[in-house]
Amino acid sequence: MKVVLFCGGLGLRLRDYSDKIPKPLVPIGGRPILWHIMKYYATQGHRDFILCLGYRGADIKAYFLEYHRQAGNDFLLLDGSRVEPLGSDIEDWRISFVETGLHTSIGQRLRMVRPHLAGERYFLANYSDTLTDLPLNGWLERFTAQDKVASMMCVRPHLSLHSVELDPEGNVGAIRSLRQDLLVNGGYFVFREDIFEYIDRGEDLVEQPFARLCERQLLLGHAYGGFWATMDTFKDRQALEDLYGLGRAPWEVWKYRRAGDERRYAAPEPAFIPPPDAVARD
Repeated sequence: MKVVLFCGGLGLRLRDYSDKIPKPLVPIGGRPILWHIMKYYATQGHRDFILCLGYRGADIKAYFLEYHRQAGNDFLLLDGSRVEPLGSDIEDWRISFVETGLHTSIGQRLRMVRPHLAGERYFLANYSDTLTDLPLNGWLERFTAQDKVASMMCVRPHLSLHSVELDPEGNVGAIRSLRQDLLVNGGYFVFREDIFEYIDRGEDLVEQPFARLCERQLLLGHAYGGFWATMDTFKDRQALEDLYGLGRAPWEVWKYRRAGDERRYAAPEPAFIPPPDAVARD
């Protein structure tokens, strides 16, 4: 399946980086988070990518155009100027770079790459800022066996917040930990080609189109309790960097597969749920 990656956001909560590079190029272990996400898909057989570009899209193009010169890649320098790559770990990837605007919503970015999805019965999509070890193909098999238009990964967020109840005078009536059964949009999607019939001009992806799908019972939520982490802030990025530095990066499914460890790929029991209001991404 083709994979649509939304790479055009401003990444304002990662301001230390976003002034210099786009969020998808923020590094973890020396490589951009975008590379880690693409490697995750490629390891599971999905190597045809469509990048929806926006903010500093030229930087993302330059990264891949000069990929053989990036840290971690071996190359041979000839005559002081001519470079010959010594192998590549993305040689079987196909990447389409599509400019979709600076302030365009996710729904409209998806509409703009529709011509690049011609003939695809199903395709994948991702926000390009979230890592997981989700066994992807088991999810796809279950989804494609049903007459649905879309499915989204739903996860329990890592919360350390409390809800506070106030009376009309401002007195605190109760303080409670936020519900541990709360499910949120995990940022990984699979779509059938007719998703475009549910996205009108000017709309985002989740709010109006997903509401229409819910009304018709055409949207499935795939609850996943394994590793999931999003990189919204500098603190999030540091936590991922720490995991990588300790050699405990669960999203690096290519390392487990290469080692012959298939335990991570054992598909969990189906957990399809009707998406609650809580799955809307903030």
